[in-house]
Amino acid sequence: MSGLCGWFCRERVGPASPEVIAAMAEPLNRFDGCTVRSASAGFGAVAAAGANLDIFQDDHQLVAVWGHARFSDADLAALAQGHGIARALAQGYARKGTDVLAALSGAFALAILDGRGGEAVLAIDRMGTRPLCYGVAGDKLMFGSTLDAISAFPANTPEISRQAIYDYVYFHMVPGPHTIHAGRHRLLPGTFLLWSKGKAETRSYWETRFVEDERRPLPELKQDFLAALREGVRDAIQDGTVGAFLSGGTDSSTIAGLLGEVTGKPARTYSIGFEARGYDEMHYARIAARHFGTRHHEYYVTPGDLVNAIPQIAAVHDQPFGNSSAVPTYYCAKLARDDGVDTLLGGDGGDELFGGNERYAKQYLYSLYSDLPHALRKGLIEPVLGLLPPISLMGKAKRYVSNASVPMPARYDSYNLLERLGPAAVFARDFLGAVDRTLPPARMAQAYHAAHAQSLINRMLALDLKYTLADNDLPKVMRSCELARVEARFPMLNDAVVAFAARLPPELKLKRTRLRYFFKEALRGFLPDEIITKSKHGFGLPFGPWLQTHQPLRQISLDSLADLKQRHIIRPEFIDELISVHVKNHAGYYGTMVWVLMMLEQWLKHHRHVV
Repeated sequence: MSGLCGWFCRERVGPASPEVIAAMAEPLNRFDGCTVRSASAGFGAVAAAGANLDIFQDDHQLVAVWGHARFSDADLAALAQGHGIARALAQGYARKGTDVLAALSGAFALAILDGRGGEAVLAIDRMGTRPLCYGVAGDKLMFGSTLDAISAFPANTPEISRQAIYDYVYFHMVPGPHTIHAGRHRLLPGTFLLWSKGKAETRSYWETRFVEDERRPLPELKQDFLAALREGVRDAIQDGTVGAFLSGGTDSSTIAGLLGEVTGKPARTYSIGFEARGYDEMHYARIAARHFGTRHHEYYVTPGDLVNAIPQIAAVHDQPFGNSSAVPTYYCAKLARDDGVDTLLGGDGGDELFGGNERYAKQYLYSLYSDLPHALRKGLIEPVLGLLPPISLMGKAKRYVSNASVPMPARYDSYNLLERLGPAAVFARDFLGAVDRTLPPARMAQAYHAAHAQSLINRMLALDLKYTLADNDLPKVMRSCELARVEARFPMLNDAVVAFAARLPPELKLKRTRLRYFFKEALRGFLPDEIITKSKHGFGLPFGPWLQTHQPLRQISLDSLADLKQRHIIRPEFIDELISVHVKNHAGYYGTMVWVLMMLEQWLKHHRHVV
């Protein structure tokens, strides 16, 4: 994979040995075609692997930038053009300190090690595309694009966080800033770490701030929107042989169409299908491919492909990851790589910027009740409903009022699988006693209420930009593409598109229950009508149904769960009941929990961790 890692120490200790730098770089050099660059000084060292990296060093500073960063400051942009982004960043930091970060945009992770000032700065891009983790060992600050890179430091054995395991089962990933390793953290989007005098402090250099009272004519909005999208695609295709994911949804279809328009030649597109009823969307991908005249490629994932990919997916992630759509994403990227593509464009971010998730419409319906005056709800409606029998329409009304009365964002997460099963039914008693089960919802509530927005839709979008996009979808695509040796880029997350979305009126994102209202209206005539009107699906994986019929897949699942029983994390009785009862009765729903637990065991086994 690509990335960077290193360490910083306040006291000058002499240059890092080649052996230490090699140990640091090894986890970043797992795939063919990567090159490693390194630099060291008495106060620290940096190693970086892969493409799109730049390192600058003088007597006092060591600066490394990974990704596609650029400056809005004209002088620094000119310096970067002639001498590289790392040197420009070093000069900007010398002049402005950490304020220089506000002038950076693009997808990047960076490290500034300042030996003269005794400070280190770590930062990642505004949307969290390029990860960066950090931890402390003695008097050293350690950092890396992966936890594996930090763990490669000599005499540095990580400890598994039980709370993070609980959070993983709750969310199906470990949300930042926390990680699976105790004492190690991950930078949140738009934040930086300042390490000074042996102390670490994280701050935001950029935050999404929604403008909700701006009104402009729709034709003007459409013109600016399409211009921002084209800018996003142009920025993403500046080098390499480029293709695009094509699921047949609005986002991927838009990117595929614009890719052909911007380049002036048919886009290369890649789609994944499933021979399983209710899961295959290849029909819509073909509609988009025909409409835009793309050079289209397809692959149908089989249960055997899952068996082969499960250990690889567990290995490529530096902490447990339970989103099963990582598998079709990997096979789609592999299809592109086999066709000679080294850069794939994804449509990720469109839902979280423009209001495309089904739950937004549901929460709007609930808000029609929850926004009523408290006196009317509690003094009249609910007492009257309490007197009526819970049958037929009255039963539905009572359920609606009960759900709508739950405050946000707890109401938003009311379908959480762990909460529905009950933590006490899932986790071993001793394990559950060592964690705080209130932390996941409390942290979600904190993020929800910290949003710079007043409207319901924008608060939900702010929450999903973190939990759905930065913590889940971006790591899924980035890691799956790394496994296939392809670089992923995201035109929807271009700064111009993000800035436009933040200023779009809330009612144009969710018009009552109409999802992505403006997005679809603006692209009407560009996208095929069938894609604009289709219901959302995505890269859903038929794991549950296949678990019932494919013996090798069932065997790897059963073996993983049997091994997980020995770790005293999950109640053995729950695992037995999950397989023998729940999955048989509702394979699609409960298959998700089998996948999540299987991938936990696969990750622990591959990374040789003991809990």
